[in-house]
Amino acid sequence: MQNAIRIIGIDPGLRRMGWGIIETLGNSLRFVASGTVTSDGDMDLASRLCQLHDGLSDIVHSHQPHEAAVEQTFVNKDAVATLKLGQARGIAMLVPARAGLPVAEYAPNAVKKAVIGVGHGEKQQIHMMLKILMPKAEFKGNDAADALAIAICHAHNRAGERMRRVLAAS
Repeated sequence: MQNAIRIIGIDPGLRRMGWGIIETLGNSLRFVASGTVTSDGDMDLASRLCQLHDGLSDIVHSHQPHEAAVEQTFVNKDAVATLKLGQARGIAMLVPARAGLPVAEYAPNAVKKAVIGVGHGEKQQIHMMLKILMPKAEFKGNDAADALAIAICHAHNRAGERMRRVLAAS
């Protein structure tokens, strides 16, 4: 798409970091690519974070997105797991920021609402709507699907923000 904005959505995780790239022009969305960056669970935490950093850096370098969106972390009952997820989320925000991209953050409920119309829903509903919104979308697993949903959420929100600026200027 000519003059389209390329967005990378990132679903942070220490084992699997999902990523999805779309292009948006006006109201149209086009699937570009998706996948998962993984880390070796047998390695120490620092090495795993390096694996995630290097893998995501390669994706950003090869696909050249213009903007990034990352899902916010929810706090769960296991404080250690939450802390490790937060470190992986730091990588998810650092890589695009170091590439010069603006990075937006979205709560999980905001992502679901943008894609399926309600703030609570099942993974299966998200997968179904992704196929409706972008029939050529290919994603293997929940992490890549979630990342595409995050990118779509950002596409919808950035369009609304652009309209607010236009209205404010008039």
